[in-house]
Amino acid sequence: MVFIAKYKLASYLFLIVNCRRMKTDVNEIRATLIDILKANTPPLKIRTDKDTNFEVAGTKETMQGKQKVDGMYFGSIVPKPKDVRLYYFPIYLYPDEFSLPDDLKKCLKGKSCFHIKKLDEGLENEIKDMVAKGVELYKKNDLV
Repeated sequence: MVFIAKYKLASYLFLIVNCRRMKTDVNEIRATLIDILKANTPPLKIRTDKDTNFEVAGTKETMQGKQKVDGMYFGSIVPKPKDVRLYYFPIYLYPDEFSLPDDLKKCLKGKSCFHIKKLDEGLENEIKDMVAKGVELYKKNDLV
């Protein structure tokens, strides 16, 4: 009986600690995602830094469709009332290079847009890994 009580107490404490780490505030999620992208500048460059949109791109001139651009679009963070959107272009350019974990796959809507409503440490690390892989692919393909 004492063991069960200690086990339940430990389980509740574990849940409480994990609940504190879960980010649900749109502004906090937005700030975290922006920090992840900023951690990769350079080699990426910031194109737009506004409250409504944060965008990063490659640094080398390239053709994007029929238009020459000063850097291939990489991704952007767009806050919405109920979630934060992470638009992530490398997964669109190189779909065969990505195998997403289930938590991250659940957030994917369409081909390259992630709707982030809740952000815990695990999902945050998965996004960091995904962004790092995208940067490596851009380097490999001479886009940064």
